[in-house]
Amino acid sequence: MRELARWIDSATPPDRDRAVDALRALAILGVVLGHWLVTALVADSGTVHPASPLQYRPQLAPISCVFQTLVVFFLVGGQVGAKSYASARARGQTYSRWLGARTGRLFRPVAAVLVVWTVAAGAMLASGAGFETVYALVKLVLSPLWFLLVFAALTAATPLVARLHPLWPLAVVLHVDLIRFGLDGTSRYEWLGWINVAAGWLVPYCLGAAWARGALRIRTSGWTLLLVGAATTSALVLWAGYPASMVGVPGTGISNLNPPTLAAVTFGLAQCGAALLLLGPLRRVLRRPAAWAGVALVNLSAMTVFLWHQTAMIAVTAVGLLADTALPGLHTVPAGSGWVFARLAWLPVFAVALMVCWAAFHTYEHTYEQGKRGRTTVVRERRPARTTEVRNA
Repeated sequence: MRELARWIDSATPPDRDRAVDALRALAILGVVLGHWLVTALVADSGTVHPASPLQYRPQLAPISCVFQTLVVFFLVGGQVGAKSYASARARGQTYSRWLGARTGRLFRPVAAVLVVWTVAAGAMLASGAGFETVYALVKLVLSPLWFLLVFAALTAATPLVARLHPLWPLAVVLHVDLIRFGLDGTSRYEWLGWINVAAGWLVPYCLGAAWARGALRIRTSGWTLLLVGAATTSALVLWAGYPASMVGVPGTGISNLNPPTLAAVTFGLAQCGAALLLLGPLRRVLRRPAAWAGVALVNLSAMTVFLWHQTAMIAVTAVGLLADTALPGLHTVPAGSGWVFARLAWLPVFAVALMVCWAAFHTYEHTYEQGKRGRTTVVRERRPARTTEVRNA
């Protein structure tokens, strides 16, 4: 492993900002752990339905903030997308070719997920599984794909939004929420909230683009975003009636995430500030070959991990149903603190199942669109990968 770490370290371009890759890896892993901790599949009377410990223990809501890290992914996406587009223009590359290269790695692995779950859903229905159970499982797997659609749309709009100040989409979110929640207390304007799907995620994306063009003073901007964002979010939760949970909770009237609310966006700004402040420490840590190798390997399979982590949890839960009794933390009602500790014990099993999924499907993420190479690798034939291969990864 030490030898592999040295190979990866020596093959990495010297101008690559390793801290940016670390932020992306932390964002993906945060989402995975968050889903595994706040999603339960309860077996009841021959059916399986999703539930959340936050329904039964709302005091755990602040913990959800730790694992709601998609904002950091959009921040990094804006920074990388803006730099990539500027570099493509300098090389004379066309917009369509640049966009195809940026979005190809996002959607190639999705096809594998859709095919596998189409076959699996058909097989479950044919074997007598209830439609409610099949629908719940398929929805659990496919619902995270909304993020890819939004991210792809913002990537496509990079030439238009790369110089847009983040305060403009933030103002849109503010006014949408004022109309939704502040006019007459009715829900007839609820549909306006879907404007925030674009505006809300555009805030961190534009912030990342500003970072790319050097418009941010990293430490000053980091502390400002962290403190102002945290204070504003606290005020919105304490006095404006916004939920404390930054993830959706079944049965609640308002979700901070679906669609994004002002509280979710201000909390995201605090996360962006924390991410900027972490850049320096991360760069120092990632000088170590072992630390950088871990980050590089996660980034090589980021989409595979994201797309298959729910399938891994479902697979473990399905195998657990073969037992004669309901297994705590796996398919029991997440009502007590005992469930939380039991779920923590299942996380390594979920991780093993995810590794099996990775072994089966990671090649779809590494296939080049042009078909010139079979896959992108960090180490090939016991030699360091070519610089262009690590750069593309």
